[in-house]
Amino acid sequence: MAIATRARRGLTRRQLLIRSGSSAALASLGTLAKPYLSRAADRPELRCGIQSGDVSGDAAVIWSRADRAARMQVECAADENFKTILRTVATDVLPSTDFTAKLLLDGLPPGQDIFYRVRFESSDGLAGEARTGRFRTAPVTRQSISFVWSGDTVGQGWGIDPSRGGLRSYRTMLENRPDFFIHSGDHIYADCPVPSELPLPDGTLWRNIVTEAKSAVARSLEQFRGNYKYNWYDANFRAFHAEVPMFAQWDDHEVADDWSPIGTVDEAGYAEDGSSRLVARARRAFHEFMPMRPVFEQDGRVYRKIAYGPLLDVFLIDMRSYRDSTWNKGGGSDSFILGKAQLAWLKRELVASNATWKVIAADLPIGLISLDAVALGDGPPERREHEIADLLSFMKRAGIRNTIWLTADMHYTAAHHYDPNRAVFPDFEPFWEFVSGPLHAGSWSPGVLDNTFGPKAMYQKGCSAEQGDNLAPCFGLQFFGRIDIDGTSEVMTVTLKDVDDRDLWSVDIEPQPDARPGEIMAEHI
Repeated sequence: MAIATRARRGLTRRQLLIRSGSSAALASLGTLAKPYLSRAADRPELRCGIQSGDVSGDAAVIWSRADRAARMQVECAADENFKTILRTVATDVLPSTDFTAKLLLDGLPPGQDIFYRVRFESSDGLAGEARTGRFRTAPVTRQSISFVWSGDTVGQGWGIDPSRGGLRSYRTMLENRPDFFIHSGDHIYADCPVPSELPLPDGTLWRNIVTEAKSAVARSLEQFRGNYKYNWYDANFRAFHAEVPMFAQWDDHEVADDWSPIGTVDEAGYAEDGSSRLVARARRAFHEFMPMRPVFEQDGRVYRKIAYGPLLDVFLIDMRSYRDSTWNKGGGSDSFILGKAQLAWLKRELVASNATWKVIAADLPIGLISLDAVALGDGPPERREHEIADLLSFMKRAGIRNTIWLTADMHYTAAHHYDPNRAVFPDFEPFWEFVSGPLHAGSWSPGVLDNTFGPKAMYQKGCSAEQGDNLAPCFGLQFFGRIDIDGTSEVMTVTLKDVDDRDLWSVDIEPQPDARPGEIMAEHI
């Protein structure tokens, strides 16, 4: 964590006059004594934008990027006029991280709007233009909470077309004024270049903003970084991230389509631990551009818990980094998608959670048949399904109630209710899973559910067979979900919404009494 420091003060008018002296002195000092405007090129610029993330009751991570080596200065206040500064922190911005930097603002008051200001300063004290944003810290009392989730940004070649409103879903989500946003993965499509034009069914053209990094499949570190920088060209994206903190996950397209840690190869071959160097580059760029707190037990870890007051704990899991590479149906229970360490962590954290609601934010669905995900088809658990069966059975034995699953990935929106009375594997308590997305990518038609865990589609919407898959974003089938938790009744309302902010479907879920028997034996975890 960076050490908090006070921002350096600029020169007063008197100091500037003393340093300037006479015209002769000005000539001898050269550019060091030139007026403000003449030194504009020497001032570090704030590139991309600003964003916050991993907000808790007393802290948040602030991220930004400069155009050169500089000093990042962040200050925050309880009012938008910054009359009373709560905290000031700073850190160096270096070429090694592509001039990105993130800082932890801590010691903040809970349940309160916090305004923050970011600027970059050169080594000789020249400060660039400041940008301001805000976030809300988590409450410590039972207050109402609202948040949104979705995934899949700039996919299948559908990039930023300013004439069609750019990344419109981000503007719509901002209009909902959520407390935070869960991005369920596929922040970028590193494996999908963006062409200058794409034909549409009506004969018109989709015209993308094009950059060098987005014109080819990402292989180098610079290309992965360029994929993240591409999204910041959109004004909706910049405005949203300045106002709404993000809880970030990742999935496959941050690296390559359907990648697994064992099966992803690139021109550089494998690292000594068997993982691809391509993945290492992609992981580095992801962490450089995400406003995430580092997990000190394991460098580069994505799965973590974020406590958001007494009503909510969010468990962000990683179904990509620890999986095996076997997709085929059949085989024993030795296959995995979470891995032993992450599964044990999730069990421990669920048992320890005292929050009313426990949201498991997954980057892939459970019951939608997909060779890359969990479900493999009707029948008893096989391969990766064994891990999910083990988790669901554990949750039942431990008396863990009020869990819901959120995910994206499928490029349509749906509400699935899982019931042991419909399931081949019945050893679990009923639960809900909600699917949303894409935010800005090609739309797909709804998928097929298997009966292993007894899911039923209570609602689903995607493109039709006549429209065909990979339907362009301009057809309006771009989705996100909104969750509201009432501070008094503790009822959770889940609403599936589209890019035009239409409420497509909604359900109220009543919280159930805690059924945990007390201590759970260590061998069960």
